[in-house]
Amino acid sequence: MAGARGAGRTVAAATVTRPGKRPPELEPELELEEPSLLSAPVPTRMLGSDPGLTDSDSEESVFSGLEESGSDSTEEDAALEEEGAGTSKQRSRMDRSPGQQARTPCPQTEVPSVPGEDEYAEDSSDEEDIRNTVGNVPLEWYDDFPHVGYDLDGRRIYKPLRTRDELDQFLDKMDDPDYWRTVRDQMTGHRVQLTDEQVALVQRLQRGQFGDVSFDPYEPAVDFFSGDLMIHPVTNRPADKRSFIPSLVEKEKVSRMVHAIKMGWIQPRRPRDHTPSFYDLWAQEDPNAVLGRHKMHVPAPKLALPGHSESYNPPPEYLPSEEERLAWEQQEPDERKLGFLPRRFPSLRAVPAYGRFIQERFERCLDLYLCPRQRKMRVNVDPEDLIPKLPRPRDLQPFPTCQALVYRGHNDLVRCLSVSPDGQWLASGSDDGSVRLWEVATARCMRTVPVGGVVKSVAWNPHPTICLVAVAVEDTVLLLNPALGDRLVVGSTDQLLSAFTPPLEAASQPAYWLEASEEERQGSLRLRIHHGKPVTQVTWHGRGDYLAVVLATPGHTQVLIHQLSRRRSQSPFRRSHGQVQGVAFHPTRPFLLVASQRCVRLYHLLRQELTKKLMPNCKWVSSLAVHPAGDNVICGSYDSKLVWFDMDLSTKPYRVLRHHKKALRAVAFHPRYPLFASGSDDGSVIVCHGMVYNDLLQNPLLVPVKVLKGHTLTRDLGVLDVAFHPTQPWVFSSGADGTLRLFT
Repeated sequence: MAGARGAGRTVAAATVTRPGKRPPELEPELELEEPSLLSAPVPTRMLGSDPGLTDSDSEESVFSGLEESGSDSTEEDAALEEEGAGTSKQRSRMDRSPGQQARTPCPQTEVPSVPGEDEYAEDSSDEEDIRNTVGNVPLEWYDDFPHVGYDLDGRRIYKPLRTRDELDQFLDKMDDPDYWRTVRDQMTGHRVQLTDEQVALVQRLQRGQFGDVSFDPYEPAVDFFSGDLMIHPVTNRPADKRSFIPSLVEKEKVSRMVHAIKMGWIQPRRPRDHTPSFYDLWAQEDPNAVLGRHKMHVPAPKLALPGHSESYNPPPEYLPSEEERLAWEQQEPDERKLGFLPRRFPSLRAVPAYGRFIQERFERCLDLYLCPRQRKMRVNVDPEDLIPKLPRPRDLQPFPTCQALVYRGHNDLVRCLSVSPDGQWLASGSDDGSVRLWEVATARCMRTVPVGGVVKSVAWNPHPTICLVAVAVEDTVLLLNPALGDRLVVGSTDQLLSAFTPPLEAASQPAYWLEASEEERQGSLRLRIHHGKPVTQVTWHGRGDYLAVVLATPGHTQVLIHQLSRRRSQSPFRRSHGQVQGVAFHPTRPFLLVASQRCVRLYHLLRQELTKKLMPNCKWVSSLAVHPAGDNVICGSYDSKLVWFDMDLSTKPYRVLRHHKKALRAVAFHPRYPLFASGSDDGSVIVCHGMVYNDLLQNPLLVPVKVLKGHTLTRDLGVLDVAFHPTQPWVFSSGADGTLRLFT
């Protein structure tokens, strides 16, 4: 207690405030980021630990200032009680204490008193000691309390009501020249002004130097162990017996190394050759190189040397004329001798970047790591015997060989097409939001039906007595009567649709049917089937009464089957087996083929069971077509494969054809001729002869007969759909260039 009172006397001496004078303005609090400030050695005068304080000093401090201060406060209390204002006295004490507490310096960082100076000269007997006695604990412990410790009488010392904002701190920063050296003590909350010695210490620590000025980190060190021979050993321990006997382990190691040197496994270190070595891109590979030692090593193929055509200033005979330039642009990219046209530039700086550089580098890398890098053993076989005995294409005629007509009119890519059962009309759907109906023989657009969205699929009803076209637009299937051809068929179709009488109790269905309005009937629309999810494909059954649709939705409702005569919709599956890419009805039996990304499932619709699961082994299935006899299926895939399945033979592919260079978008069988076709993103249609024999012991004959080109690549897309003419050996194709083409 005596130490605490002595501390109070020291505080009173350090912060002198005359009675009746306004207390000095509080300086803003500044917290430096260096954690070393709080731990810096500060010359302090610890409370109650001054060796100069004797018993008489501490007794004197008890009665010198603090008791008088207490007596003053007692007299003041008595006077206030006489006035009847005891409660206001207590409030005034609480209001005064935070300001006094805030300007009291930290007890740990007090300036030492000068010896010989009278420490009672500036003592104020009526100054009340209201230092916070929190102790050596962080102030944040009192964050949830209204006070910061207790005074000597045990009363709480309350926090100041008003905290200093940034404007006050800025004004103090402008007015106070010592603001930069003022820090806030984290333990007590007081503001401490650092001395010159403390600032110098902080600067030394920030520079990474030692805190003690007199410490020399570079003074010479004396090694306890040294390499010099000493007269007296470090230890007086007698030497071991093993230090006199030769080690067997070392003998074995040395003998191994001698053997390795004799065998040439360990070579002496040669001096390094510092001349730089450069890789010659055009030189032949050294047969004595590391890879050349392998018996079956095949050196990588070298690139051809650049010629005059690659020069930025080629000779005049290498520059093409206008006719040669036009002929080069009309050629197919695969048939061009040069992949670029030689040009002349005034300087090498004016040469632009080569557009196909990354693609050619990529193809070069493919050549390098897909090249067969081993020699095959030669077998004494006649090469002619290895070539399969295929018939000549001229013996397999008829098949389409040349482009006959181009159907122009769409403004965007044509995703789908369909041919009428009599082969006289052609329907096409495009991204420009329209369905166009063409006359096949003349390439004349007979009618344009705006549908207000991207057309994903078009299917003409295969029944010859029904004139209907199903169009998939967004989440709706539109049934159009194009009113082309025989008027009796057109009239009977409308009569068939109008003969429907709705049932008394409407059953819940996964889709709902809407009749077209009178205005829409003028535009060929007859029925709408709403699904609520985007429709990606629509296809008819051979009898023309059922149609299946594929929805772009997860779950078991991806495939729906609609019946036209009853206007009824049903979902045939209870659970999903992955994203459905396409569906097709079997031409003769009650089967439904569903192609997901990885496999093709064959369902029996009457028995409601899975009959077969075909595994194409490709990534991923993009299209599907069924042979008119129903025993064979072809699938196109995005990894440029065409897979032929013989369903009587196996669930594995009978043949995989890799004739295209890019993804396959569509495949189709001819309904009468032994032909099938595939359209790809490389802009070509490949027609193959696919003869299926009635003899089950004879395998199908698959022969590619013709590559048909004509579509130009747009947005890296080529041919998007193919379809055969129902009676003639003709094939139609639709492309991303907005055209349809007929090959005959």
